[in-house]
Amino acid sequence: MKKPLGAQISHMLKDRGVNVIFGIPGVHNQEMYRGIEEAGITHVLARHEQGAGFMADGYARATGKPGITYVITGPGLCNIMTPLGQAYSDSVPVLAIASCLDETAATKGQLHQMLDQEGAARTVCDWSLTARTPEAAYALVDRAISEFQSKRTRPKAIHVPIRVLEGLAEASPPPYQSSEGSPNLRPSGSPEATRRISAALAEAERPLIIFGGGVANARAHDVARRVASKSRAAVFTSYAGSGVITEDYDLFFGSFLGRPESAAVIGRADVVLAVGTELASVDLWRYELGHTSTFLRIDLDPEELDNPRADIHVVGDAAVALEQIDADLPDNKAPSHNGWDAVKAKDLRARWRIEVDAERPGIVPVCDALKATLPENTMIYSDMTQFAYVAKEVWDLPRPGHWHHPTGFGTLGYALPAGIGGAVGRKGEPTLVIAGDYGFQYTVQELGTAVELNLPLPIILWDNGKLKEIEDSMVGAQIAPNAVIAKNPDFCKLAEAYGAAAVAPASLDEMCKAVIQAFEAGGPTLIYLTPDLTLPKIVP
Repeated sequence: MKKPLGAQISHMLKDRGVNVIFGIPGVHNQEMYRGIEEAGITHVLARHEQGAGFMADGYARATGKPGITYVITGPGLCNIMTPLGQAYSDSVPVLAIASCLDETAATKGQLHQMLDQEGAARTVCDWSLTARTPEAAYALVDRAISEFQSKRTRPKAIHVPIRVLEGLAEASPPPYQSSEGSPNLRPSGSPEATRRISAALAEAERPLIIFGGGVANARAHDVARRVASKSRAAVFTSYAGSGVITEDYDLFFGSFLGRPESAAVIGRADVVLAVGTELASVDLWRYELGHTSTFLRIDLDPEELDNPRADIHVVGDAAVALEQIDADLPDNKAPSHNGWDAVKAKDLRARWRIEVDAERPGIVPVCDALKATLPENTMIYSDMTQFAYVAKEVWDLPRPGHWHHPTGFGTLGYALPAGIGGAVGRKGEPTLVIAGDYGFQYTVQELGTAVELNLPLPIILWDNGKLKEIEDSMVGAQIAPNAVIAKNPDFCKLAEAYGAAAVAPASLDEMCKAVIQAFEAGGPTLIYLTPDLTLPKIVP
């Protein structure tokens, strides 16, 4: 039976395993809403397209499935470009489907008209294309889903003219299946290259491995620990790779790549292997990794293999490559007298932790209290805030893929809507949001969505009353701090106005109790914290 294309797209997405769509309806994209309920898809109504995009991002990170958004022509697409840029930077599978005008060359002054909608989205997406027929729309949806499964995951944008959405169309073709009955697989890499990496790790006296977000899945996580142990390698993780190796590993240097002294540690290694990490400036906060020896690399993206240039590289899925390396490594590598010193590794981590605490005082004790309180499977979404900058270094996760932060693009306003998307994707599992006072106000309106969905979502709001990180940077650059203080609202009353619960703990014990209660609540809870929480109390 023929139906308007807008309705058929929803049915197609359902056939491809999509259960949730985030978005906001408008007169231009209303045909996309015709088939949502009929297809059996849940729609989550955001309060702003930026919120919808971050929700889709958070959902994708939590579930591993694509995050799908429906947005309108022009301003809707522009509003979601920041989340799309974040998803591109952090390799998140987000698909934005937007309506667009039928014609813009000869007609001017139309509602939502812009010069180049497709081109605008292309600046923050893997690709951005316009489907002018139903067949093209179906082909682009399948292309996006196939690439999410077979390549480095990055956002895509599909634009469909309004008249095409309104026009009748046949149903989409059935989902693609490979000859093995499974979706396209990512490349497995060269067996010869993995054997050479195995040999280099086996022969090295001081091998060092850096695990990134490309290893933050269950299959890769399990084998990563075995490869590290069998090769007697010291290990760093990037922020995105936190939890791949846990703190009980005796040669673990933690997520301290951003510490300047980490370059000297890496320089002592006689073999360095980087797995599933860009080693970007936001990972290192310097221009050079610090290695002086053989450099090996495993990455799905061939563009990453020359920055820095690898002596041996594998272009492929990290889990598959690590499994091959694990099979080639001997089980009982003899310890070398020139190898790594576990005691020194532990002492260095402790010193770096003290450095972090000294740079941004008062936050480490809050992190420690929260870590001891949260259920082990809690998924955390954080914003650009000093609280998160500290936590990303000192908070060792018990498992990978459970802390999500807008690392690369570095956008404010990420945590709350992304946490909502994560909570929707992991219904019944604990999710926590961490935001700062300034960034929280970028997307505070999404509290309405959390209340509407009755999400038991604790929201840690760290209020230091200013753009403290910017103030510190200005002072460090010998610039008189300017425009770093804004008058904040009463955040507790603001949360209550949306229908959320709110509490302002006066101690760490009260904070921990509030978090536990928030997980059991029937809706979101704002937990308002200030630096006074950990300052010494002066008794008159």
